[in-house]
Amino acid sequence: MRDATPIGGSGAVPPGPADPATAVVDDRGVVTGWSAGAERLLGYPCQEAVGSPVSRLIASAPGGGDGLTDLTAAATTALLRHRDGRTVAVRVRAYPSVDREGRAQRLLVVTPPEPPQPDAVTGDEAFAQCRLPVMVYDSALRVVRASAGAVRELGLREERMHGRPVTDILPPHLCHRIETGMGRVFATGEPEEFHIRGRARPDAPEKVWSVAVSPLVTPAGQVRHVEVSALDVSEQYLAKERLALLNDISARVGSTLDVMRTAQEMADVTVDRLADFITIDLLDSLCHGVEPKPSGTGRVPLRRAAQQSVLRGAPEAVIEPGDVDDYPPSAPPVRCLATGRSSLHNTGDEAIRAWELADPERSWVVRRFGIHSIMVIPLRARGITLGVAVLVRHRREEPFTRDDLLLAEEIAARAAVAVDNARRYTLERGTALALQRSLLPRRLSAQDAVEVAHRYLPARTRAGLGGDWFDVIPLSGARVALVAGDVVGHGLRASATMGRLRTAVRTLADVELPADELLTHLDDLVTLLAAEEESTAEHEPDLAIAADLIATCLYVVYDPVSRRCTAASAGHPPPAVARTDGPAELVDVPPGPPLGVGGLPFETVEWELPPGSLLALYTDGLLQGAEHDLGKGQARLLQCLDQPVSRPLETLCDEVIRSLLPVQPEDDVALLVARTRALDVDQVATWDLPSDPAVVADARARVLARLDAWHLPDAAFTAELVVSELVTNAIRYGQPPVQLRLIRGTTLLCEVSDASGTAPHLRRARTYDEGGRGLLLIAQLAHRWGTRHQPTGKTIWAEIELTERDT
Repeated sequence: MRDATPIGGSGAVPPGPADPATAVVDDRGVVTGWSAGAERLLGYPCQEAVGSPVSRLIASAPGGGDGLTDLTAAATTALLRHRDGRTVAVRVRAYPSVDREGRAQRLLVVTPPEPPQPDAVTGDEAFAQCRLPVMVYDSALRVVRASAGAVRELGLREERMHGRPVTDILPPHLCHRIETGMGRVFATGEPEEFHIRGRARPDAPEKVWSVAVSPLVTPAGQVRHVEVSALDVSEQYLAKERLALLNDISARVGSTLDVMRTAQEMADVTVDRLADFITIDLLDSLCHGVEPKPSGTGRVPLRRAAQQSVLRGAPEAVIEPGDVDDYPPSAPPVRCLATGRSSLHNTGDEAIRAWELADPERSWVVRRFGIHSIMVIPLRARGITLGVAVLVRHRREEPFTRDDLLLAEEIAARAAVAVDNARRYTLERGTALALQRSLLPRRLSAQDAVEVAHRYLPARTRAGLGGDWFDVIPLSGARVALVAGDVVGHGLRASATMGRLRTAVRTLADVELPADELLTHLDDLVTLLAAEEESTAEHEPDLAIAADLIATCLYVVYDPVSRRCTAASAGHPPPAVARTDGPAELVDVPPGPPLGVGGLPFETVEWELPPGSLLALYTDGLLQGAEHDLGKGQARLLQCLDQPVSRPLETLCDEVIRSLLPVQPEDDVALLVARTRALDVDQVATWDLPSDPAVVADARARVLARLDAWHLPDAAFTAELVVSELVTNAIRYGQPPVQLRLIRGTTLLCEVSDASGTAPHLRRARTYDEGGRGLLLIAQLAHRWGTRHQPTGKTIWAEIELTERDT
C-alpha cells in the first residue's frame, strides 16, 4: 500500500464535520500520514503531525502504552489530545497494512462519538419515570432525586422534596429506621436491606416495604450519595405472617388436655396478630366432658372459655372466663352455632344492629372502644360444633377481609380439634377416675384401734390413672388391718386390677389369715389373673396386654389390746412410724417379692407401739415426687412425721402432700396416716374357765356383773345368750383351756377361745335335731361373728351393737 497522503489540499472542498479523520502510523509508532479531517479534529497541521510519535496525540486508550496494541478494526473508544490541550473523545478503528518497502503500518480511522438519537431515553428520564419508589439523598440526608414511584407513594412533587431532610419527607414511624440505615451506609459503604411496616402518608393504606439502601460512590470510591429503594411486599409478608400464625396455632394450642386452657391458648396466639380482641365461648356441656348436642336457634347458654385483648385486662369483655352467658336468638354467634358457618360483619350490618338492640351492654362496649369489624367463627371438630369464637378490631383501622375470614376459619378448625381432644380426654379421665374412686373406700369403717386420715391423688399426666389403693379393715378382737398397694402401670386395666385386689384383701382379711399367709394367697391370685389375661390376648389380639401384671402390697395389723403391730410386705415401701418418745423412722419390714412373681415366701415382723404413735403407709408415687429420689422422699416424710404427733391428722396429710409432691404428680399417690389407740384395762375383761358345763352359769353371772359396771344394761340380755352359747360349745366340742374375753369399744365384743383347731359351721337344724341352733341364734343376735384361728387353737367371736343409751 502506498503512503497515505493528506486529503484535501488547496483548492479542495473541505470535508464535512462528520467526515472521518485518518492517519498512518508505521511500525515504530511514528505518524507518516495525516488527513485534513485529522487536522480539523485535533488542530495539528500536517507538517507538525507527520514525523511525531503517535503517543503524543493519545491522552488515554485501552491497553495503555502507545495505545496501538489493542486497537482493531472494531470501533474502540479513546481520548485524544487536542493541540490546545483539551481531550477529545473519539472512536478509533485500526487497519493493518504495509508500505512500499513492505514494512508494517496501520491506518487509523477516527470518528467523533455518535450523537444521541432524538428518541433515545437518558438515565435521568428513566429515573424520573421509574415506577418503583427510589430516592437519592446526600450526606446531610437531604433529598437529591425522587422517582415517579416515590412521588406517587409520598404524595409530594419532586421539586417540593428536593433539598428537604428525610425527617420532613417520611412519617416518623418509617423515618427513624431508614435514617439510621442511611447513616450506617454512609459510614461503612456497605448496602443494607430491611423491612418496615406502616403508612407512607396518613391517608394511604398500611403496607410492608422491603427497603434497600445502596451507596453511590465517586470514581475515587467515596460515598457521595445513597439510594433508597422500596419494594411493596405486603402480600408476600402477610402470606408469610399467616403461615407463621397457623404454625404457632399447631405448635402452641393443645399443649395440655384441659378444655379451658386449650381455648385460652388459641386466644393468646391469635390476638394482636389477627384481631384486637377475641372471645371463645363453648357449649356448657363441653366443660364437663359431656358430648355436645346440636343447638337450636333459641337462647343458647355458652360458657366463656377464654378471652384476650391488646388492652391490659381485656376491658372489652362483658363477662369473665368461666361465667355463662345467654346470647339472644338473633345474635350472629347463635346463628353460627346453628348453621356451623362463619360470618363477617361491620357495625353497620343489620345483624349487628339487632344484636346491639337486644344486648345494650355489648352495644355500649362497641361504642366505647370503637369496634368496627367483627368475625364470628364456629369451632367445629369431627362434624360437631363445639362453640364459637368472636374476633373484633378497634385499634387497627383496616377492617377484616375475606382472606382474614379464611385464616380465622383455619385457626378455628385446628384449635377445635385440640379442644375436642381435651374434651374427650376429660370425659375418659372422668370415667376412669369415677371407676377408680368407686373401687377405693368411700367411707372408712368405724373401729377403736386407730384414728385415720388419708389422701388419694390421681396422676395429672397423660399416662392415665394408676392402680394405687389403700384400705382400713376392722378385724376381730378390736384389731384393725391397714393396707396400701400399687398395681404397676396406668389406665383402666390397672384400676380394674386394683379393685379386684382390694376386694381379695378384704375377703382374706375376714378369714383372719396372718399377714404372710394373706400375701401368699394374694400372690396366687395375681398369678392367676395374669394367666387369664395371657389367654385372652392369645384369642383376642385386639385386647392384648402389653405389660406383665405386677403389684405391691403392705399389710399391717394393729392390736389395741396388746399394742403390737404385725406387718408383711410384697415389694412395697416400708411403713414410717413416729413414736411419742422418739424420732420418726422406717420400720424394717422384710421386702418380699412383688405380687405376681410367685414362688417365694413372705416374712412378718412385729413391734410394739405406744398409744398416740403415728403410722404412715404410702405408695411410691409419694416419694418419687421429691426429685424422683426415693431416699430424699423418705427423709422428707420422716421430717413431716417428726413434728408434734398430737397435731390433727388432716393437717399432717396436707403437710406431707405439700412437702413431697409437685403441683401435678406424675404418678398416683395414696397416703394413709393412723394414730394408734390403746384400750384401757377397764375396757377388757378376761376369765379363764374350767372345762366344766357347770361353769356356764358362772360365766353368765360374771358377764352380767361386768356389763353392769360398764353401764351397758341394754346389751345384757343379748350378751348373756351369746356368752352362754359360745362357752357351752367350747366346753362341749373344744379342748381346754377355755378363755372368755369381753372388750368394750364402739361395740361389745365377746370372745371364747379353746385349744381345738376345729371351727364350728353355721347350719340349719331340722325339726327333731337336738343341736345346731346355737350358732344360728348367735348369727341372729350379733352384728357380726366369726372364727379366728391361732397357733394354739381358735377363737369364736361375736360383735354386739350398743344402743345410744349404752354408749
